[in-house]
Amino acid sequence: MIISSSTECQIEALLASVISEDSEAPHVKNSLCVFLQKLRDSMRSPVRRSKERCLEEACQILKNFPSPLMLSLQQHHRLSLVQLLLALQMDTASTASACRKIDKMLLHLAQFYQSIVSEEVQKSLSILYQEQVLSFKDLQIICMFLEDSTLGQEALRQACPSLLDKVAELFPFILKEEALRNGSFCYQAVKVCLQVFQLLTERIKPLVFGDQQGEPSMTKILEFLMNIILGETSNRDTRLLAGTAVAMLISTATDSEIGGSSAWSLLQVSSREQWRLTVGGLQIDCCPRDLDGLEKLAVARGLLTCCKKDILISRHTNNGTCLLLDGLFPLISTLHKKKLNYQYHVFQVFIMWLKSLKECLLEISEMIDAPLLGQGSSLRHTLAQIIWNNAESPVEGISDSVRSAFSLFLEIYDLDCQHSGDSEKSLYVELLQRIAELPWESKAKYSPLSALLPYVGTDKVLEQYPALPCHILKCLSTNYLAPCASEIYKSFLQEQRQELSIAQSKDGPPTELYLAQQWAQLWQPMVLTALTSDVTLLHNNGSSYLLPSTLRCFPGAFDTLLCALDPTASGHLQAWVCIMSAQRSSSGHSPWASKSPVAMDTLRLALSSLDDNVRLAAFNFLCCSPKTKEAPTQMEYSTMKGFLPLNLNSESSPFRQHLQAGVKKFLVRIRDSCMASLKCQRKSVLSEEEERELEYGVDFVEWLAYLPLTYLVPGNSFQRKKTALLLLNAVLETYSDCWSPDRKKGQPPANMSALINWARDRGKWDFFSRSRQLVLISNLEDSTNEIREQVADLLVRFFPCSLQGDVVSVLLSRAQSLLQSPRVQEAQMGALIVKLLLQKCASLNGLVAECGKQHEVQSAKLIGHLLKSLEQHYVTAKEDMLLAARSSPLHGVVSALQRCLLEVPGAITEGLDHSVTVHILSLLEKITLLLLGVLYGDHHTDDKEVPPSFCDMGNAISSLIGQGASEGVQLDEDGEENVLLSEEHSLILTCCWVTLKEIGIFLGLLVERILSCKETHLLTVEELQRASKLFKDIILKCRHWGAVEGCCIGFIKFCSALLTSYDPQLRAIPGNMLQQGLSVLQAPRATSVTRRAAGLPMLILSVLAAEENSTSRPLLAHSVNTLLETARSPLPQDWDQTVDLPQVCAVHTLQTLVRGSSLGLNILQYASSITMLSLTLLSSPCWAMRNAALQLYSSLCSRMLGQRPAGEEVSAQHCISPTAFFSHYPDLQPFLQGALESAAADLHEGRLSLHPSLYPVLTLLAKLQPGAQEQTHTLSDFLPLLLQLAASPLYAVRVMSSRALVAMIPPTEYLASVLRLVGGLPQSKDSPCCHNLIHGQLLQIKAILLRALQTNNVCVSSLSDVVEGLEARIWLVSPPRRCPLVQQEFVSVLKLLRDNCSKTSLSQLCSLLLEEIHRAPHTLELGSVSFHQSAVQFLCEQPEWAWKVWQNLSNESTVVQLSLIKWIKEGQSWKKTSLQKVLVRTMQDNLKEALLDQDVEYRRAYLASLVEVLSPDVLAVTKPGPPLSEAEEAGLQHCVEILLDDLQDNRGGPELLSQALCAVSLLLSQSMNLTLLQRWCVLLEKHSHAEATEALRLACAQALSMSGAAVVIRSLRNVPALKTLSIRLISIGVHLLQDECQQVRTKAAVFASVLCQPEGHGSSQSCFLLQVNQSLSSLLDLLLKEFWDSEGTLEALVCHLPECDLSIILQEAKHTQCSSLYEQDEANVFLEPSVISETVLPYLICLAKRYPESSSLAEGLDQWASQNVASVRENLDVCMKLQLGDTLNPDWLSVLMKPRFHGNLCGLFARAAFLLQLLRVSDKLYALLDPLTLAQDLLALHTKLSMTGVFLSNIFINSVTE
Repeated sequence: MIISSSTECQIEALLASVISEDSEAPHVKNSLCVFLQKLRDSMRSPVRRSKERCLEEACQILKNFPSPLMLSLQQHHRLSLVQLLLALQMDTASTASACRKIDKMLLHLAQFYQSIVSEEVQKSLSILYQEQVLSFKDLQIICMFLEDSTLGQEALRQACPSLLDKVAELFPFILKEEALRNGSFCYQAVKVCLQVFQLLTERIKPLVFGDQQGEPSMTKILEFLMNIILGETSNRDTRLLAGTAVAMLISTATDSEIGGSSAWSLLQVSSREQWRLTVGGLQIDCCPRDLDGLEKLAVARGLLTCCKKDILISRHTNNGTCLLLDGLFPLISTLHKKKLNYQYHVFQVFIMWLKSLKECLLEISEMIDAPLLGQGSSLRHTLAQIIWNNAESPVEGISDSVRSAFSLFLEIYDLDCQHSGDSEKSLYVELLQRIAELPWESKAKYSPLSALLPYVGTDKVLEQYPALPCHILKCLSTNYLAPCASEIYKSFLQEQRQELSIAQSKDGPPTELYLAQQWAQLWQPMVLTALTSDVTLLHNNGSSYLLPSTLRCFPGAFDTLLCALDPTASGHLQAWVCIMSAQRSSSGHSPWASKSPVAMDTLRLALSSLDDNVRLAAFNFLCCSPKTKEAPTQMEYSTMKGFLPLNLNSESSPFRQHLQAGVKKFLVRIRDSCMASLKCQRKSVLSEEEERELEYGVDFVEWLAYLPLTYLVPGNSFQRKKTALLLLNAVLETYSDCWSPDRKKGQPPANMSALINWARDRGKWDFFSRSRQLVLISNLEDSTNEIREQVADLLVRFFPCSLQGDVVSVLLSRAQSLLQSPRVQEAQMGALIVKLLLQKCASLNGLVAECGKQHEVQSAKLIGHLLKSLEQHYVTAKEDMLLAARSSPLHGVVSALQRCLLEVPGAITEGLDHSVTVHILSLLEKITLLLLGVLYGDHHTDDKEVPPSFCDMGNAISSLIGQGASEGVQLDEDGEENVLLSEEHSLILTCCWVTLKEIGIFLGLLVERILSCKETHLLTVEELQRASKLFKDIILKCRHWGAVEGCCIGFIKFCSALLTSYDPQLRAIPGNMLQQGLSVLQAPRATSVTRRAAGLPMLILSVLAAEENSTSRPLLAHSVNTLLETARSPLPQDWDQTVDLPQVCAVHTLQTLVRGSSLGLNILQYASSITMLSLTLLSSPCWAMRNAALQLYSSLCSRMLGQRPAGEEVSAQHCISPTAFFSHYPDLQPFLQGALESAAADLHEGRLSLHPSLYPVLTLLAKLQPGAQEQTHTLSDFLPLLLQLAASPLYAVRVMSSRALVAMIPPTEYLASVLRLVGGLPQSKDSPCCHNLIHGQLLQIKAILLRALQTNNVCVSSLSDVVEGLEARIWLVSPPRRCPLVQQEFVSVLKLLRDNCSKTSLSQLCSLLLEEIHRAPHTLELGSVSFHQSAVQFLCEQPEWAWKVWQNLSNESTVVQLSLIKWIKEGQSWKKTSLQKVLVRTMQDNLKEALLDQDVEYRRAYLASLVEVLSPDVLAVTKPGPPLSEAEEAGLQHCVEILLDDLQDNRGGPELLSQALCAVSLLLSQSMNLTLLQRWCVLLEKHSHAEATEALRLACAQALSMSGAAVVIRSLRNVPALKTLSIRLISIGVHLLQDECQQVRTKAAVFASVLCQPEGHGSSQSCFLLQVNQSLSSLLDLLLKEFWDSEGTLEALVCHLPECDLSIILQEAKHTQCSSLYEQDEANVFLEPSVISETVLPYLICLAKRYPESSSLAEGLDQWASQNVASVRENLDVCMKLQLGDTLNPDWLSVLMKPRFHGNLCGLFARAAFLLQLLRVSDKLYALLDPLTLAQDLLALHTKLSMTGVFLSNIFINSVTE
């Protein structure tokens, strides 16, 4: 909505006139001024919702004007007011809601000034009586008057003839210009016609069907509309609208017979010969063009939308039925058979047709006097087939609409049966059977079932489809199927409740308990399985979909579900929380009303869980309430305060987002309850309870607003800062009184200011103080862009309008310094700060040089300053590229320009004029030319179309560096040439690539914004052509993928803006670039320097992606056809492998188009042709061509096959069945079948011929989803071919053909197919056989069985015949004619059927396998290793045979030994069986031999398996196991020493060492050998440091959880010798709980949870795992509780405090400029010195308070105090000397942004507070330092820091003041 400046002038003039008018009464002036000011506010607001709000307020003001006041208004003011409103209405013509509001005002004025309003409306339409052609704006105004203006519509009714004449004159003008007919101008003209036909019907009827028929204007309009329908324009929406307009014209017929005749005439649209259209008295000749089907769609859609029932049932001839059946349905069914790029619209028209058929069914039935959809009806078959084919459509939106179509189909059938008296209704049974046959992965299964359910009932469905609950559960663990499963479950519950209610209605309504019991019998196991699942997706979908539906339909299910839960069992705690939360939401009752401690205790347990999902669910339960005015209880407040600080550093982004959402809900509850209390205050004095509620709420918000500030410090982890910002954002959004026009929801209450003032009167809620602002500013240079962006957003949205002058000055200085940094990240920081200054700075005077006119606006000044900086950088780069890369890298300033111009509203309008825009373009051109010249090594790059290779770039840059240095070639330590890029080389490359990328993005977005804002004067056609050349140069001449891809982001915007322009010259630019790109691609090359055609495909893709989706995409069609033609062209006879071939480039370009998500499904209309091309090209003699074709084919398959199930049971198949696939790509079926026939024919004739396309074809078929029997019978020709391929000599072909066979067999035929294949196996060892064929048949048997068993499509008992056939052929495993591959597959098949095999057969097989694995295989026996592995696995899973295999472990072959060892890790069936003891003994007996083995893989596998066997169930550890005997300990001690030696000497890689550490930990877990334990502990301390590899740190955490807990527990049970060791282990645990790896922290949390489980925790209960931060606190609690007076406890606490050396940090802060490209990351980015200082301090204070209780403790504390007092005092003095005044100091801001400063400062406060406590409790230490002075200094420093942007945790201050 764009308001013209003339309208603004009218408002200002009228306002001035009213104010200066003396004749108007004062109250008239005041009222009118308020009204006009609202209009002005509406005009000036940039946000639509704000505009409309102002208009609504103005309308209310006007309606409240008293009648006398309206009549007293002066005549000229009346006229001006009417003219103003009309002008405003015409300016807002494109916004219907705004026009209607203004129309209400005009109607109100018309009550008083009828003549003035009517006259002015007529003047507004004067264009209809002038000679000039209507403009686009005129058409918009006419549409607005017709649709949204009562007065305008009446005026147009009178001027209808003139309007028709003007429209008839306009169409020739539009259609002769391509840009106009394909753009919105033509669409708007057609829209005018449609509205005239629809709204001015009484004026149109006589001209078409009455006495004035044949009117020339109407004939011309009809002719032009038909030309548009037939393809005169390429805009799809315009053609569809034209079809609706013509149909609307037909619907105005006065007689149904005439209307029907006209509609039948229109249906000739599909004719390929010239035909005559007759509409009433209008007749025109229609000439068909290149019919693409859209003309049929437009006509059908229009007739179904507009025509009345009597027209739709009209007959064309006496023999036909009606227009709906004989005319429209053939048209629609024909469209469904074609592969069109508007298939979604076709299906929507089909749904419209079904609706019309339902409405007309009674009349049609009487007409045909027979069942319409009876048994054998072709219409019934066709309708069902259309729906089934579209149920699996890859086109977005179609499969979701199938439910509607299916429901309509069933409704029509039901009505038809009622009319014909058919009581059998056989269609329901057929459909239900077909639905049940579909695999559960098929999306086509569930929507039809939901629609069918009401017609057949729940019992019938479960009878035919008993696996439904199981399939729903599987769907819930698959993303794309979860909504379908939810819908069918919800429908089933509703139907079940209705059926139960009806069945019990005779005895009265059923009780909720009875209903819940009936529900539970069928559904409770499924719901509980979902809610207790450890699969996140399944659980989330169960709680989101199943639970709410269950409790809404069956409220009594709440109690039955809770009774089935045990909160201590795995998964049940989260289920409990979800059920409670759902119940609270559905019932509205508070869970705390009963005051039962059980619910609160369970909630606290959930809030401390290690599982993020459990904690989050519990937190949401705590925060939410269906009543937003329900005030939180004191318990809820305290729980929130305990929970939030412990959950700020979660690594899970969803956790953080949901945490913020929960906090928002809690804050809204506080706000609304406080507002309700304040509302009561107006009526009466607040009660004590209400006053307390207000205070609690305000105090909590104050606490929550302070909490993020203490953690928003450099040095804290990204996760903590991100969460803190989210919490701060929640507070500021919820407690702001500013109305945000860009938000639809979440606006503050109208009287929000009352609550804010109440809080501020009590000294609270000073959210926007300078100090808090400095905290946010100190994060503007955070290392992550997420933090920086969010900080800047908060500063702009919530903080005061302008920054203070000292802050602006310091920030501008830092921004300029950052923009000169070679580091991309720092340059981005500078750009963000510049943008912030533009938004929040009141004045830049004196800060930037004046570079233009005087009194320039801020944006113009800043843009000019940036351009001057960019020029300086360019000059520097031109003179010395290396210097520029170090200190003036260009990309920073380009990024700053982009952010200022494109991200700040109004900056383009204020900061740009034509000269500035041209200057920017010229500067970007020069920079691009310079940088490309640097990469080429030649500044004359205009004539070069081929980019330089990376080698050429490297040589060019090295040459450039060499010009400024005399070092020559860099050599490494050995005197060899250094192959690594030097720092200088990296600087230049980064500068070039990043700058080119930023230029592309900036230029594209700038052009798009300029053209979208209608600021076309800023850029001419020639300048846009120059910009297009710049894009082309970057994309085609820069090889860096990031630069090309980034540039293409801007290039797509550039092309999109040009293609939507009205100017034909601008629209032609992208097409010209596309043609140039295709020409470059087709031209032969002299050299080969590209990979995948470099940037050329991206250029083509970008142009095509910008093409309007509403058009027929002519550019896409031209490009694909050109590429196909080029790729198909034969290779030249003298083709060179080293030279790029146009054919190869064309294939790579096609692959880019297929993979590009921007083209969406538009590319699929060419899928068949591209697939056949890629498969054909696989036979090319050129390797590059074959490689390109294979990549293309792979991308195309992914695009064609659509979604693939992803969840608990990942399937190899995709979601589309063969029938649906070939219905969408019908040309592929004969082609693929031909490829299989060719291969099978060669195989049959015994020829070994290579078929390069065979394996890809089989791969495609294998990825299809098996369909129902009715669907797959048309694919029977594939089956014999796939069966023949089982004998292929190629192993891969046999494997893939077996998988493809599964997709071609309907599920009901699985068992029969397996029986046939088993019967085809040779019956005896003497039968002639082919090993390849047997192997292939066994593969096919296994594939079918695997699929059948996974999907429960065969009954286990029905497999007896299969098992008997296989048992009779057990000789296939025996030695004669031994083939390891056949043996392996036979074993694999029997493994699937093991439970059905007889004991005799199993015994015989196991005996054969045992003999085979004892036999050493011959080296030529291919597949023997795999066979032995399969044999070992089979035997080990047979308990009675497993011990026989393991007892000879040391004597087995290497393959068997390794297989046995790996089986322990892979198979878990041995756990908690008698075999486990055998494994433990065997593994221990053979450990020494394994450790001395030279095979590293075997040693690593052995140790991993040993750990698996020896590992206890740590979650159930409550007391250590029995100690080892002396003999056992002596036997293993040598092994332990070997392992310890290996670990100390680092022998082996990280993986081997980590396994060794875990193994030695387990072996030492019950040892009392202190020497070995000490060595072990030293190793844990060494490998737990951040510098160690992740594998070793994880091993340390595992060692603690597996064995460390046992050592500590033993020390607690009166083993004093282990106390010191236990303290060290606890300290290691604290350290690992701060590790950057989440796995390490989780394992360390297990260690803490085991140690800290409550007293008396029985062994029958599993250990509850605590959240990481609570685990850390628990370990420190244990340390202080059990070891407070032990040696080493103080060191275990103090060692976690950061060092304090603030003087060095303050000195470093003064030197911020960098010239290197990279900086060293911290070893542990998750470690937070300030947070651990805050955590440890309370324990140090507690330790100090116990000073008098132990002399040894006192001695240690005295020693620490003596050693640290000087350091604390020195650092405290350094801080006290900081010059922190009211003006921001640049050095101080640098200090605030130093990560180490905050950690060291917190470390200082922690040490000082600890020292202060020691001084207070010890008389000996008083001489060291005066405690009163120390306390005063700490408090004074805290006050000073809190005023200048440093917020310390209250823990530090409380420890000083207590």
